Amino acid sequence: MPLPDPATFSANMMKVATQSQTLVSEFLASQREKGVGSADPLNIGGAFMELFTKMMSEPSKIVEAQLDLWQRYMDLWTSQAQRFLGQESDPLVQPERGDRRFRDPQWDENQVFDYIKQSYLLTARWMQDTVKDVDGLDDRTAKKVDFYTRQFVDAMAPSNFLMTNPQVLRATLESNGENLVRGLDNMLKDLDRNSGRLHIRMTDMDAFKVGENVAVTPGKVIYQNDLMQLLQYTPTTQEVYKRPLFIVPPWINKFYIMDLRPENSFISWMLDRGYTVFVVSWRNPDETLTEKTFEDYLKEGIFDGLDAVEKATGEREVTTIGYCIGGTLMACALAVLAARGDDRIKATTFFAAQVDFSEAGELSVFIDDEQLEHIEQVMAERGYLAGNEMATTFNMLRANDLIWSFVVNNYLLGKDPFPFDLLYWNADATNMPAKMHSYYLRNMYQKNLLVQPGALHLCGVDLDLRKIKVPIYLQSSKEDHIAPFTSVYKASQLYSGPVRFVLAGSGHIAGVINPPSARKYQHWTSDIAKNPPTPEEWLATATEHPGSWWEDWDAWLSTHSGPKVPARVPGDGKLKVIEDAPGSYVKSKGATANWTEAEEVVSETDANSGD
Repeated sequence: MPLPDPATFSANMMKVATQSQTLVSEFLASQREKGVGSADPLNIGGAFMELFTKMMSEPSKIVEAQLDLWQRYMDLWTSQAQRFLGQESDPLVQPERGDRRFRDPQWDENQVFDYIKQSYLLTARWMQDTVKDVDGLDDRTAKKVDFYTRQFVDAMAPSNFLMTNPQVLRATLESNGENLVRGLDNMLKDLDRNSGRLHIRMTDMDAFKVGENVAVTPGKVIYQNDLMQLLQYTPTTQEVYKRPLFIVPPWINKFYIMDLRPENSFISWMLDRGYTVFVVSWRNPDETLTEKTFEDYLKEGIFDGLDAVEKATGEREVTTIGYCIGGTLMACALAVLAARGDDRIKATTFFAAQVDFSEAGELSVFIDDEQLEHIEQVMAERGYLAGNEMATTFNMLRANDLIWSFVVNNYLLGKDPFPFDLLYWNADATNMPAKMHSYYLRNMYQKNLLVQPGALHLCGVDLDLRKIKVPIYLQSSKEDHIAPFTSVYKASQLYSGPVRFVLAGSGHIAGVINPPSARKYQHWTSDIAKNPPTPEEWLATATEHPGSWWEDWDAWLSTHSGPKVPARVPGDGKLKVIEDAPGSYVKSKGATANWTEAEEVVSETDANSGD
């Protein structure tokens, strides 16, 4: 590594010291103004206290674990000594496939950094194995301990520190410390002066503008209420299927994940296949919508939307899509319609949508009484949960990709975030109304009432998913950590009508938004007459296909969409045009960060390093 210029390096270190003092002073000032809240709102201390109590009750296991760690280090020291003497020595421990923290060649070529890497991986895995091996913990506590142990070992990775990251150390010497000066500038920009929170930028937020270079598919807003605008898109074919397609995206983030750019726009792709496409664009809630409930989202989002589609096209019969929490809401709507004997929805597609939350994945770590009470207390102060507070939870699910990679890139390497449309969408946050969000967390995630017939009462009826008989296309993604495919699959055992389950490669976003032209990932289908009880049994019967599942879905949906009719133009029906798509609701800005499976795309393009 090159030696820095002493004078320039010293001057830059002086700037770093000054900026660090400013950073700490601003942070402490904001904390004094805000006041100190609960020391442990997530009840992490209680979980680890229970862990330590169980461990102390079996001291022999502690001794065994310590001896195991000692033996692992003895093996590592022996291996490193052999390498130091010029002998061949295979590494004892390797990073997992896809772990980009140790991709710099120096982690393998330089013996010092190789030892740092291997000793970290050895200790991290030993620590996680040890806490998993403790007997007597209830399932919820065990998951919480495992989750926060991983957070600790991820935070302590040598790649996150100047002196133990060869790439950062090299950049510091080559630039005479300019990278650290720029990095602290970036950190100061990201520090919220009001809350004291650090909002790490994942992309250049000035590089994109909704309606100009993202969300640009032509269409019109033809209906709106307090909670949503309804977009009808301009047809691209002379004929369309008779039954319109009504899409309900999640309100945790904005609808244009399905319309980022023309080449990967799901909406454009559907238009080209002859569907009349309607999409709900949810309003970004503020304090004026604090009283909105889950039932309001059902009434004003789905039922008002269905009525508007009928007025716009003259067609009562439709097909629908529900994505993520929008799919959970769609399942509730189908249950209400089934109870009423209303059969206007002729087929429904679910994208990564859970209705049985008994195995909801790592998000269940955050759903206990202590944490829910804390969330409800935070929401009570202003009537909603800010999008940036949602971000912390979801980003922690993949901390190395969605937190620490940007810490290294932005603050240690001093690089600006790379312009990336998906990460721009990811940062375009939305808020959650207090009453609605509390209902969802309590009744779905915590109590799992949606799958219990009659346990939930909405729109004047008791919900029973078993009464849903419409044909269902149930899509999930194999690497989804938001809605695990094993959890999504449970819905195939609930509905009474035919269910086609399809499993996509990748995760919560890339598994869904995967146009056939990209020729990426794969998907699995099965033509068995009845879905078996477990996803493992289904997968044993499935056939793997290369590429996107979209064409399989199109073949299925086209059979439920009726004959072809002349294309419909927005505004030609009983509802007149309000404004151009994507509308004004989607342009409302919330907080500064949101969640997604963004690390998949980051890993493919190395966007976080600017390469």
